[in-house]
Amino acid sequence: MGKPMTIPAGHGKAVRLRTGQSVKLINTHGTQVVDAWALNAYDLREYMCMASTRAYNVRLNPRLGDVMITNQRRPILTITEDTTPGIHDTVMAACDRHRYGLLGVDGYHRNCQDNMMEGLHELGVTAPFPLPNSFNVFMNIPVQQDRNELDFRPTACKPGDHITMRAEMDCYVAFSACPQDILPIHGEGGAAPKDAHFEVID
Repeated sequence: MGKPMTIPAGHGKAVRLRTGQSVKLINTHGTQVVDAWALNAYDLREYMCMASTRAYNVRLNPRLGDVMITNQRRPILTITEDTTPGIHDTVMAACDRHRYGLLGVDGYHRNCQDNMMEGLHELGVTAPFPLPNSFNVFMNIPVQQDRNELDFRPTACKPGDHITMRAEMDCYVAFSACPQDILPIHGEGGAAPKDAHFEVID
């Protein structure tokens, strides 16, 4: 098992995985949503796709044993361990600078899309455009079936809860410790983001 790496609160980190390696993503404080992306290491135009993954697994919330599928319908990550309540989101778009403008923020606000590019840039990788949608790990977005609506609720994780994903191809995996501090995804009233961690497992 590799040395734990910090995803600083409100920032991004990335790692390159070989086929068969795993990454263990840890919700260190139990309150942090972490957006995740996976991209084919040899062709960044192929990436983990939420629409393809939903169609393959036939559910909104991936669970233990589920395979995450690329936009070319190939496996890229498999969930091999999940100590959380199993609540993860595949529907909401990652926050970007424009999202915060719509929420009333003046000026620049850190955001998950820029964090993805930040993490990949540290590895010398330029993110593809258009940017792929994220797998919003630990994010609690229940479907209100009676009203056909979505809701934003705080993550249901405990400190130290984690999810482990195995690489099914050589890939880059990028993470963002989501900087959202307006909506209640990290706690009621728009709690501030916190650090998360990940470990690479051979």
